[in-house]
Amino acid sequence: MSEIHIPVLRNEITALMNPEPGGIYVDATVGLGGHSICILDKSFPTGQLVGIDRDACALAIAKKRLCTYKERFRLIHGNYADLPKLLESHGFYTVDGVLMDLGVSSLQIDTPERGFSFQHSGPLDMRMDRQICVSATQIINDSTPDKLIRVFTEYGEERYTKKIVKQIIAERERKPINTTHHLANIIENVYSSNTKYSKRPSNKNKSIHPATRVFQALRIEVNAELDNLTLGLEAAVSVLKPGGCLCVISFHSLEDRIVKQIFRKHGKACICPPKTPICICEHKKSLRVITNKPVNPTADEIELNPRARSAKLRAAIRV
Repeated sequence: MSEIHIPVLRNEITALMNPEPGGIYVDATVGLGGHSICILDKSFPTGQLVGIDRDACALAIAKKRLCTYKERFRLIHGNYADLPKLLESHGFYTVDGVLMDLGVSSLQIDTPERGFSFQHSGPLDMRMDRQICVSATQIINDSTPDKLIRVFTEYGEERYTKKIVKQIIAERERKPINTTHHLANIIENVYSSNTKYSKRPSNKNKSIHPATRVFQALRIEVNAELDNLTLGLEAAVSVLKPGGCLCVISFHSLEDRIVKQIFRKHGKACICPPKTPICICEHKKSLRVITNKPVNPTADEIELNPRARSAKLRAAIRV
């Protein structure tokens, strides 16, 4: 796995963040270490990197891949929502750059026993940090219909939510839904029985597996991804030195919307309601957005790494 891992938008990341010797940089979602290697190479010979990840398995692989950089990196098992506390525990207080590569990693997708992908048969798990108690199995089998509807609608924007939930409830009364293929088959059956879907001519829709949105929604719920993203972005802004760069790669509209909102909030000198005659918020501008539009992978990168196709990169500088 470590040999085939391809970091998304790596050239664009190093160009925007511009790691330099002597700088301190955070890879807040270190994964298998692909972006970390780029940052360490660019900041040679004295740049330092702190890598954080919720997935202990990913950290073990990253440690092996980064071993040649010796004392120039530290890896921390934790959640980027706790970024200031994690940094302080290792003697760091401010940094020159933070990278957040959101979503699920190649390691998690391609490991069947992690239960992230409907393309592999495995237990319905989806926990990024396996110390978390509640897995996707518990959510599918124990949640009320109303909760499942909320999760699939808000986090997956699934068009057939009510029909899917109805089938899940009926199926789990017969037998617990414990595997990825069991859940995926339920969703596929709902889609195949829907006349509008089966006759839909769009090639775009045919390329998206019916289970994609529900699996995304479950993963977000299990790992509290959107709540942690908001906390993590605020934390990243708080630890950046003036001139430090925050780069965020998102893979779906829900993540990108939060990134835009946080960047917009910190990019303004006043956040009072529009009709307020005098500023009373005492808010100070703390970011200068340097990507007016998200940076997308090139056609060549997508051909080399199809998983990069939905990536969007936004960046801002601490002021």
